[in-house]
Amino acid sequence: MSDPVNRLAGAIESSPSPFHASATAAEALRTAGFIELDPAARWSHEAATGPAFVRRDGSLVAWTENRGRPTDGVRLIGAHTDSPGLRVRPNPDHGRLGWRQISVEVYGGALWNSWLDRDLRLAGRIAVERADGVESILVDSVHAVARIPQLAIHLDREVNSGGLRLDPQTHLTPVWGLGTPRSGDVARLLADLAEVPVGSVRSWDVGFVDAQAPARIGPDAELLASGRLDDLLCVWAGVEAIAAATAVNDAPVALLVLVDHEEVGSETATGAGGNLVLNVLERRHDALGATRADLLTALAGSVCLSADVAHAVHPNYPERHDPDHQILAGSGPAVKFNANARYATTAVGAAEFQRCAARVGVSVQHYSHRSDIPCGSTIGPLTAAGLGVETVDVGAPILSMHSARELVATADIDSLLSSFTAWMTTPLGRQA
Repeated sequence: MSDPVNRLAGAIESSPSPFHASATAAEALRTAGFIELDPAARWSHEAATGPAFVRRDGSLVAWTENRGRPTDGVRLIGAHTDSPGLRVRPNPDHGRLGWRQISVEVYGGALWNSWLDRDLRLAGRIAVERADGVESILVDSVHAVARIPQLAIHLDREVNSGGLRLDPQTHLTPVWGLGTPRSGDVARLLADLAEVPVGSVRSWDVGFVDAQAPARIGPDAELLASGRLDDLLCVWAGVEAIAAATAVNDAPVALLVLVDHEEVGSETATGAGGNLVLNVLERRHDALGATRADLLTALAGSVCLSADVAHAVHPNYPERHDPDHQILAGSGPAVKFNANARYATTAVGAAEFQRCAARVGVSVQHYSHRSDIPCGSTIGPLTAAGLGVETVDVGAPILSMHSARELVATADIDSLLSSFTAWMTTPLGRQA
């Protein structure tokens, strides 16, 4: 697993849900010498000094050892653990005409058609009642359990010329068996996966993901096709970068923030729009014996890299991209700009990232969206607003963003990791 592409593929395979993604990141950090702190306990000075991390549901905040003053600035990378997909409803047992189905709700801005005729794996967490309370247990079917069959062309002769039209309420319900649906069937499946009595299962946060494993493709294996590259590619690069920073003596304090629910607006307890990150930072500073004023001073001198994937120019649709900002696959990470603050990049933030990338020989591209097509966003604006830190939005170019299966150049995986590691380890310079 020394090859970065193989390590990324392994991390994606072990992260079929945001809850699995935070668990995968936690395991990698523990291996790198980080200590996991209990979010419900008071932290000691030694624990808060780091390297340490705290995890809640699908989110995680980690930091390297504090070798300086509590007022020193930090280098931060933020990414999100969730991806668009299909989430299982509370009353999921559904079916008709001899087919057993599972009722789902679309999560985020998924490309609906990409979920058709694809073998689907079920994963997430369940809430189990114990004698002393409720326990959260991760579940993963590993193998495919369902599929959404597309209507045959003989029954929709105009589909290729007129376009595919899907109703998310009626056309995206997966099939998973034959017969009459029975109440409790899905609960029994989840209980079996968790190896608990079905009667103890009280609720769940589970969804479907592509069951096909990540795969290198192309004559020279220069491409990686995979589900959930948005944004597990940046999650993985952030984890590896902060782990590498622990071995660099003159590196500033590095902070990694992985949050859930970016694809649905981030306004949750564990999203970028919530207070999780600031609460963790305040508690860490308190355990270090520092004041809130010390924390605010540190944030004023900090820089944040908001990490999310970027749109590579599509060879079949070049007209959908701004002609002066066409991002090429295999040509390095893209700094994302938007005059209306859909991305949080400032001139200073962009220059700082380019400075770090140049240290390791990574070239940087500049992305700007077409003005006549609505632009997406990232956790960058929310992070910049919530923490008051200088921010730059950066991502690796991919195709098929928000599809059940996306595509990235392996060269961009290498350059993203190199530039993120440089970002975490470069001493902070003058920003004004």
